[in-house]
Amino acid sequence: GDEWKTAFNTPNGHFEYLVMPFGLTNAPAVFQCLINDVLKDMINKFVFVYLDDILIFSPDRDTHVQHVRAVLQRLLENQLFCKAEKCEFHTTQTKFLGHVVSPGSVQMDEAKVQAVLDWPVPADRKQLQRFLGFANFYRRFIKGFSGVAAPLHKLTSAQVRFVWDVGANRAFTELKRRFSTAPILTQPDPS
Repeated sequence: GDEWKTAFNTPNGHFEYLVMPFGLTNAPAVFQCLINDVLKDMINKFVFVYLDDILIFSPDRDTHVQHVRAVLQRLLENQLFCKAEKCEFHTTQTKFLGHVVSPGSVQMDEAKVQAVLDWPVPADRKQLQRFLGFANFYRRFIKGFSGVAAPLHKLTSAQVRFVWDVGANRAFTELKRRFSTAPILTQPDPS
């Protein structure tokens, strides 16, 4: 195999990874390509995949059992393994990529909302950029996100002196408030 490519020496000996370490620069991209290839005929039909997060969805329980079996069999055939304690089977609601997904709806993970509500006032540009990056991930849940966040975005520019004024504080507080009242997004009902 290619284990030798990850080898390194220490005073305690020579070591080689037996599994892909995600700390390597290209590891996530290589793994995503692998998992996409392995599950290519299932993706967007009854599977969504992001790196090692696999979401299997089905219209009913019997079909779901078939889908789960097919995915697990395919992983096994390709020597890819799941840790049972990290799996959730036959549930109607699950956390996936920072969202809580259930039939016909998606909402923000409560823990992520709490993280925003507990976020301290940024003391510098970097801290503000971190906050905005985190908040931006959930922008589709926040009505008028761009308008509310505009005063904060202005402060991220290197051309502007970072001064946390009343306007910035108002925008920060309002953004946090909107996170706490964010809607659950649902599929449209055509009837």
